[in-house]
Amino acid sequence: MNILERVVVGVCRGVLWLSTLVIFLILSANTVLRYATGTSLQWANEVPELLFPWLVMAGVVLAAAHGAHITTSFLMDAVPAAVRRVVGALGWLAVAALYGTLAIATVRMLEIVHDEKSPILQVPGSITYGCVAGGMVLLALLALQSAWKAWNPAPQPADTAEPTVPAAHW
Repeated sequence: MNILERVVVGVCRGVLWLSTLVIFLILSANTVLRYATGTSLQWANEVPELLFPWLVMAGVVLAAAHGAHITTSFLMDAVPAAVRRVVGALGWLAVAALYGTLAIATVRMLEIVHDEKSPILQVPGSITYGCVAGGMVLLALLALQSAWKAWNPAPQPADTAEPTVPAAHW
């Protein structure tokens, strides 16, 4: 992994762990409180709702960083390396442009949704939309990096053929 991937993965893992931990602790405490005393924390349902988009976006970016999204590569495997290089780089540039477009559109919406406040804590809606915008920027950066890697593939070792195993003689 290069520095960009390490930073993106590190930030997303931190957000994923922190949001999961906070959601778990709040929901557990609220459940115990509800069964022990018959009351609950009023804000305890709101915080997980605010953190869940951060958890999901971090997971999406991590999946992209690890190449864990669904792909169909049989067509690309059937074409010559030069065609793969061009089509791969152009495809990833298109993906980066689309993520960039989504990031820009989301940033433009921040001012609109900023006035929407959560009922109890009064957290602006722009906080949740901000995580989507940030996730789109990270996805665009990863797509640009993938375009670079597609255009400049790592050299393959000369001996990549699988060794042949002699047939068994009976």
